[in-house]
Amino acid sequence: MSSGLTGRQRALLALVCAVAVSAIYGIQPVLEAAGEDLGLSKGTLGWLVAAGQIGYLAGLVLLVPLGDLFDRRGLITVHLLLTAVGAGVAAVAPGGGIAIAGLALAGLFAVVVQTTVAYVAAVSPAGERGRNIGAVTSGVVIGILGVRVVAGTLGELADWRMVYLVIAGLCAMLALAARFTLDADIRRPRARYGQLLSSLGRLVAGDRLFLGRGLVAFFLFASFGTLWSGLALPLGDAPWHFGTTEIGLFGLAGLIGALGAARAGRWADRGLAPSVTGWSLALLTASWLLIAQAGSSLWLLIVGVIVLDFAVQAVHVSSQHLLTTARPDRSSSVIGAYMAFYSLGSALGAITTTWAYSAAGWSAASLLGAAYAALALLVAVSTRRLTVLPRAQQPGASVSAASR
Repeated sequence: MSSGLTGRQRALLALVCAVAVSAIYGIQPVLEAAGEDLGLSKGTLGWLVAAGQIGYLAGLVLLVPLGDLFDRRGLITVHLLLTAVGAGVAAVAPGGGIAIAGLALAGLFAVVVQTTVAYVAAVSPAGERGRNIGAVTSGVVIGILGVRVVAGTLGELADWRMVYLVIAGLCAMLALAARFTLDADIRRPRARYGQLLSSLGRLVAGDRLFLGRGLVAFFLFASFGTLWSGLALPLGDAPWHFGTTEIGLFGLAGLIGALGAARAGRWADRGLAPSVTGWSLALLTASWLLIAQAGSSLWLLIVGVIVLDFAVQAVHVSSQHLLTTARPDRSSSVIGAYMAFYSLGSALGAITTTWAYSAAGWSAASLLGAAYAALALLVAVSTRRLTVLPRAQQPGASVSAASR
């Protein structure tokens, strides 16, 4: 039986997730300043954001399955170093093309986040798996939302390049810390790399639990992306006219909500993942009633943001717990494929929220976000029976069997 994680190791892995995901989202608060410095036109600024997302999507398919073949501690170390290289290239880029290439490279290896989650699932005893996944994946939300505050401040105090110099330095330091703090995670591979890649298609087509949870993630993060890709629009407009630093501070509200969902992992350990998913998605849908008031009440908006991020994190942790419990021997491949749904959903939310806002304002964007949340709830309800794991895989089953 695995000895699990120490508190120090959990904290380190949460920090790995926070810093790695910052390499993808760090450009957003300083986008205009970076574009002006690099000589990019307004019409091409989107490539600075898209580069990291495209690299990340490629990494989910090509790199994350490596965790089912090799020692994940070694992969975490190497991928962090290569993320640092990509961030460093972006920080010193003389022009837009090289900056885009650096951001794409950083995004490609930022999938160390998913290798980290798979590592946690593999080394955690069954009764602690959800708790540990919840604690470590909280780092992802800290990175996505916290970098908006930090990058906005660094961008004003120094310049946008300092954001990526800091990310590069942190990734390099964390690579060394991971190498000397984590235990090795060596296993005997049951398939070759090519077989793992080809099995991803069969996973999507033939595994109903995975497909259901993947579709939930797609609509879940479309709703999440609608908020965080579009929130700057009403806040920067009348009557608020906030700057980038003030807008970035709203990420703190999201952090409160996401960290409040840390107990979702403990609930999943008790076999409550399906019910947590249901009521969390209902909360997510309702949160948009408050978020829609962004043009008239900041307090209602803040409460809505807290509720939304709580709900998203609770569902996300529950889904990963279910999937890694159902397929413990292929946790890296399963998480990589699952996160592809996350990435596509986030992109859909980012694209459609700007379209909806330009067409009919924030009320239309909020209606869109609520619609995505409702679709996620519909999928979860219609596939609920598929989330009931076989008795041998249920939390606590191994402990019960061992006691007999």
